[in-house]
Amino acid sequence: MVLPIFFFVKPKFAFIIQAFSSLALLIFSAVLLIEHKYNSVLMFHSTLPYLDFSIKLDPLSLLFVMIISTITLSVSTYSLNYVFDEDYHHKRLFAFLFSSFVASMLFVVTSFNAVSFLIFWEIMSTLSFFLVIYNYENEENRQGGFLYIFMTHLGTAFIMVAFILMYLKTGSFSFENWIHVRLDDSTKFWVFLCVLIGFGTKAGMFPLHVWLPKAHPVAPSNVSALMSGVMIKTAIYMMIRFYFYFLDAIPWWYGFIVLLLGALSALFGVMYALAQHDLKRLLAYHSIENIGIILMGLGSAMLFYSNHMPILASFGLLAALFHTYNHAIFKSLLFLGSGATFLKTHTKDMEKYGGLIKLMPYTTLFFIIGSISISALPPFNGFVSEWLTYQSLLLNNKIDINIIHIFVPLFASMLALTGAFAAACFVKVIGISFLGKPRSVGAKEANEVGKYMLWGMGFLAILCAVFGLFPNIVVGLVAPITLLLLGVDVSNSTTSHAFMISTPDFSFGHLSTLGLAIGFVIGIFILYALVKKFGNTKTRMCSTWVCGQLNNDAHNQYTASGFSQPIRKIFAFFYHPKEKVYPLSGKKKYFFPTLEYQAHSHDGIESIYNLILKIFVKSSSYLMSKIENGSIHIYLLYIFITAVAFLVYAIKGGVK
Repeated sequence: MVLPIFFFVKPKFAFIIQAFSSLALLIFSAVLLIEHKYNSVLMFHSTLPYLDFSIKLDPLSLLFVMIISTITLSVSTYSLNYVFDEDYHHKRLFAFLFSSFVASMLFVVTSFNAVSFLIFWEIMSTLSFFLVIYNYENEENRQGGFLYIFMTHLGTAFIMVAFILMYLKTGSFSFENWIHVRLDDSTKFWVFLCVLIGFGTKAGMFPLHVWLPKAHPVAPSNVSALMSGVMIKTAIYMMIRFYFYFLDAIPWWYGFIVLLLGALSALFGVMYALAQHDLKRLLAYHSIENIGIILMGLGSAMLFYSNHMPILASFGLLAALFHTYNHAIFKSLLFLGSGATFLKTHTKDMEKYGGLIKLMPYTTLFFIIGSISISALPPFNGFVSEWLTYQSLLLNNKIDINIIHIFVPLFASMLALTGAFAAACFVKVIGISFLGKPRSVGAKEANEVGKYMLWGMGFLAILCAVFGLFPNIVVGLVAPITLLLLGVDVSNSTTSHAFMISTPDFSFGHLSTLGLAIGFVIGIFILYALVKKFGNTKTRMCSTWVCGQLNNDAHNQYTASGFSQPIRKIFAFFYHPKEKVYPLSGKKKYFFPTLEYQAHSHDGIESIYNLILKIFVKSSSYLMSKIENGSIHIYLLYIFITAVAFLVYAIKGGVK
């Protein structure tokens, strides 16, 4: 875990050690899960009260160790080119922060004591803050970093309240003593709410998401891959730990709230992603979307769990954990792909890309695989986990509660709409960024990235295909978790044979992505043979149609803003679009001016936060101006009141 930290003086060697140690940890955790050799505990006692360090490896923590190790292996390999080709300043510091950040995440998901968990949680948050503002000369980086650290500490405050409530009930900070603890209804609700707000803030759940579109786009791309792919999943880990392992007999409406927030997060995230033309900001909004999909699976599992349906609950939990792993893979791949395009074009603006498929063919291929995966199209991994989530929502009709029968079909429709918007969004990304002609000097001069960057992306692209074609690999990894939390081996209840997944209700819902892939390949061969036999196979070269324009250049191509404009117009009440057409500076202003069109979509939730912050700053400034008004008489009065208060306390026996 911590070995790479000691090699930070040789940054390139540190990343090599990080890659190999991540590979070793990935194999180690996978073997423990498969061989059912877990539940190991390491205790480190301290002389300070309550400060004990407890490390536990159980199925849930081992799966998240696997997720962290998988992404770290890829990102560390990628960084061997990215950090040095980008000419990062203070490479030693970056290597130290990077390795420490990875170690802190591993300690977070293996800590089994509340105090030590909070210590590593704070270390993880602080290190990620420094990585976000690593290029601190940029004002946008500083603003994104400060918003992130404010929101993450706001979430930590709620987490601490939940931990204190658990301590007051059990008299212990050890997670071992919190397993299936019986709480009264009031305490249980406040624990549920604090956990949801505290960890939901870190996950980027709607409406606590405002930091995510600000911080992820400004962080270095390899850091964005770790934060979006892995760090926000540590919050999902603790939600599962609390709702299925610590709390006992949760009410059904806890799951309904999680399901509702998941559906809102998914639809909100994908709709705002569609309106972006900054590639990394677009991917950040997709993180909100996919956290929503994970929460939909988790909420569905909680509904089944509260209604004593462990088999169906295990299926919902499988959907949530499968999508957690899948999102880590394809979102990290997409962020690494965006880093490759930024490295070669020096911009994140898709409007200035174009034609990259010819200049960066391997990067384009890997980005397309990631795009297909995140769009939930077969046969890649994103399709499988979203299919599982969709099936778990449909199975909620077995719960005999009217409000669930009314709303869950609506949530399923929202999930289907989310998939459609995601596909449209990445049609835009691929078409505008990689096809057509270059729109800027940077795009014209781009070339393929180094081999280590390609290896890092290629590894994740292969996993997208493997987990899609052979989903039972992940089912087998999740089975020990459902056995631990729900007493059900999900691999027995959801699979009919090696290449198919079925729902627990075998009357519907069978899936074989390998069969779909084979059928697709056979169909392509048949179509090719028919065209070859009966079609006109002459090759003709012609210019791309550009809306009737004779001058076929980059300026006549479709733009990202133009692509999303119809949707922005239809949902204007949601986007609050701001559009402006004005002459470019230095061009003719009155007679035949050269015009530029700009369109921006406004995040309404962000406006609410800005208003609250503005009121807080103004009121606190006013209060401080009254308290510290510069008058020596007022300060003497404060001293006098304090002295009197201590004197009264002493007289009443407070001081012995």
